[in-house]
Amino acid sequence: MKKVLIITYYWPPSGGGGVQRWLKLAKYLKEFNIEPFVLTVSSEYASFPHIDNHFVKEAENIKTYKTKSFEALKVYGRMVGKKNVPHSAFANVDIKNWLQTVSRFVRGNLFVPDPRKGWNKYAIKKAKEIISEYNIDTVITTSPPHSTQLIGLKLKEELNVKWIADLRDPWTDIFYYKDLLHLPHVKKKDLALELKVLTKADVVISVSDAIKNLFATKLGGKSDKLKVIPNGFDPLDFENDGKNSSEIFKFGYVGSLTEVYSPQKLFEALGQLKDKFDFHISFVGNVSPKVKEIIKNENLTDRSTFKERVSHDKAIIEMQSSDALLLFIPEVPNNEGILTGKIFEYLATRKPIIGVGPEHGDAAQILNKFSMGKMFDYESDLMVQFLRLLLTRYNNGETLINEGNLKVFSRKYQAGQIKDLIEGMG
Repeated sequence: MKKVLIITYYWPPSGGGGVQRWLKLAKYLKEFNIEPFVLTVSSEYASFPHIDNHFVKEAENIKTYKTKSFEALKVYGRMVGKKNVPHSAFANVDIKNWLQTVSRFVRGNLFVPDPRKGWNKYAIKKAKEIISEYNIDTVITTSPPHSTQLIGLKLKEELNVKWIADLRDPWTDIFYYKDLLHLPHVKKKDLALELKVLTKADVVISVSDAIKNLFATKLGGKSDKLKVIPNGFDPLDFENDGKNSSEIFKFGYVGSLTEVYSPQKLFEALGQLKDKFDFHISFVGNVSPKVKEIIKNENLTDRSTFKERVSHDKAIIEMQSSDALLLFIPEVPNNEGILTGKIFEYLATRKPIIGVGPEHGDAAQILNKFSMGKMFDYESDLMVQFLRLLLTRYNNGETLINEGNLKVFSRKYQAGQIKDLIEGMG
């Protein structure tokens, strides 16, 4: 079998979409005669935002190596308090909190490209051992954290391995980049690191056309090495069809929700319909106090339930037991290319999706192409019409399930695409 080394910071027991992407792809690569070896950080040393033990058993079938790491975030968190350390795309940032402002400045200027670069020296040493022992000539690095890409860069320069760099998010164009408060010379250094990775990698994978185009501009318009493999879903996770056990229409939302997602208009639309239709809204994940206040102002609190983050398998049950799913893209620069893993798992449920975000973005194009719902601008007055139509159809006993072919988002299909990229490098 062809052997590849996948280098990823996030791996079980860490939770999150970054874990699922390569856990699932590695699993299916075996069916394409490719044996994956995974190098990651030991959970004893890592600073994972959250833990999800659901995937631990699935990872047991993949040969995995774990190393130490020096985690600056852990040390800094003990100094200033965990709540003052920026996390989860800076969803906890309070511009009035001076300690958080200091934290962001320290994070942005002392740790380039990110605080998890303390893993790199351990990972590089171990990667060289694995490559030598198993005669591996192909390395895949996936980020964020983008410091992981510097491991691939080092291996490329010293061992001349074939290198695929998978960037799930933009690097210096990520929407919260300005919140890092970089000094000019630090930002220049970060830009140089990004360009070096894009230039030296044999193949660069991104998850959307918009991000691919962003990277192409940095390469002077050259896009031959740039490929798009979006996030996706594992069909095996959706073998059991979930149903709403209640007769009341259920809107579901899974994930964090803060004011940066600008949900005001959608809740206004639901508020207009609450006296004409019976429905319920289920939130699973962290919902900020400001968003809860919006829900309260629209008199929707008694129609809503709020649950804390759950394991991935339970999150899927929540999605499947909904009659329609709510999707929010943050209202930030360059949001046209935001395609979180959640979108594709929403698609796998084949339930209608009501999206709030850029109407011409990548997510909107997917919803339109597969007739899976509709994306509305943040200030659109058309949401209420679409919601009324859904609720009316439900009350009339019409099916809301879509039977379109979503094969291109299957992790197995995408593993085949990875196989083609590996073979294409010779």
